[in-house]
Amino acid sequence: MDHPITLTRDDPWRTTAIVASGFAALELLFILVVGLALLAKPFTGGDERPNAAAAVKEATAAPAPAAKSPPAAQPAATKPRNETSVMVLNGNGSSGAASEKADLVQTKGYLIAGTANAPHTDFARSVVMYRPGHRPEAERLSKDFQIGRVAPLDGLRPADLQGAHVALIVGES
Repeated sequence: MDHPITLTRDDPWRTTAIVASGFAALELLFILVVGLALLAKPFTGGDERPNAAAAVKEATAAPAPAAKSPPAAQPAATKPRNETSVMVLNGNGSSGAASEKADLVQTKGYLIAGTANAPHTDFARSVVMYRPGHRPEAERLSKDFQIGRVAPLDGLRPADLQGAHVALIVGES
């Protein structure tokens, strides 16, 4: 004996699916709004504009006298010349340029860690480069030899200096 199946129009799964889809759409909208706000924040630069009250106050205030700040003093070299190690690198391609300059540097009392060729040989001017924490020694070396350029290591690794504190790259002039 067969019994016929009776179908009702009242299917609870359809209602559940519609409600779940609605919640998912709201969550997606929330995530999009928050994501756009977070992504846009770096591009807006924050609130850098002064408010109107501050702008009026600034415009009506008398200008403050310009205070002359003393020039920032360079820190004195912490190591004496006879404890400052210098690596002399040939940056102009001329044979023997690094050795000649190393002899001059040594006459001023600096320790010579060695001489070698620079990573490239197209330096128009000499430059003094320094390891982190040794800028004062590099400044002193540049003054001793009238070298106008002092910079942190660029294109050189500290290991390339063979333990030296500063590197003197000999340029064409």
